[in-house]
Amino acid sequence: MKRTSRLSIFVLLLTFLLHQTAQGQAYEPPRTVNGKPDLQGTWSNASITTLERNVRYTGSALSDDEVIRATNDHPQNVRLATDDNMVAGQLPDGTDLGRGRGYNAFWIDPGTKFGIINGEHRTAWIVDPVDGRIPYNEAGRARKAALRIKNSSFDGPETRPLAERCISTGLRTGPPMINGLYNNNYEFVQTEDYIVLRTEMISHARIIPINSEHKMAALAPMFGESVAHWDGDTLVVETTNFSPMQEEAAISLTSSGQVVERFTRVSEEQIVYEFTVDDPEYYSQPWHGELSFLSTPSKVYEFACHEGNYAMSGILAGARRAEHDLQQTAQ
Repeated sequence: MKRTSRLSIFVLLLTFLLHQTAQGQAYEPPRTVNGKPDLQGTWSNASITTLERNVRYTGSALSDDEVIRATNDHPQNVRLATDDNMVAGQLPDGTDLGRGRGYNAFWIDPGTKFGIINGEHRTAWIVDPVDGRIPYNEAGRARKAALRIKNSSFDGPETRPLAERCISTGLRTGPPMINGLYNNNYEFVQTEDYIVLRTEMISHARIIPINSEHKMAALAPMFGESVAHWDGDTLVVETTNFSPMQEEAAISLTSSGQVVERFTRVSEEQIVYEFTVDDPEYYSQPWHGELSFLSTPSKVYEFACHEGNYAMSGILAGARRAEHDLQQTAQ
């Protein structure tokens, strides 16, 4: 069976099973002038729910009692409440940075609550496999290990990851679009022929044609080539033809990879976002997840991180100094 056919069958089966509980809902989404659900607005997927299930959790969802305790005890919330040297009404003094931390908790915005899907407080966005973990195959694990070795080299800029220069981080922009430490806001702009998914993190925008076909075989865009179509009131986005750079993202994808995303507005405040990832170069099976985008009154501002970024020169200069010190010690 062809990979595309396998993924299509997998997505249809999962969509049928996951939406059975929602069929009785009567919510009618706002619509654009051409009659399609209006997905426009500013949205956030900030949450302490993560892509993969942490070992501290045993199930896919938390009970009402468990969610109170787990929220209060979550390391991120504890950090926000007890940040080192944090004094009410005063600025952080920065001494914690000397102990290896990149940011004070004051400056990050990962979210403070577990994500809710179909009334459940989810412990991970991945729902298949049921263990909530990415199903790497042996070749995929070996490739990930090789990438970690490559990115631990400080020989030159060619071996450093793009995130250090704020060119790409992968997770927030996607596909799939996953929450992180900060900058979890998105702006969706929609016309009859396009949907634009603008991310706050590094200010990327995916400009996706609707009712089009894949046409870019000779090119490999950084985040792949995406095309969309409507399946009833759900917008479906299919992405293939990934750039080689996407292999170094948190969710690795090669030219053999495919991602299917589904956007369904289920209330005034929520879009349920489903995603299915398939790449036989890395994964033993297609894997599926779903998360929640919540409406936010916040604006999405430019994240001007690349211009004037001197991280690369500092990183490489530090590596050269470490080499010099090692040579001096050896003499």
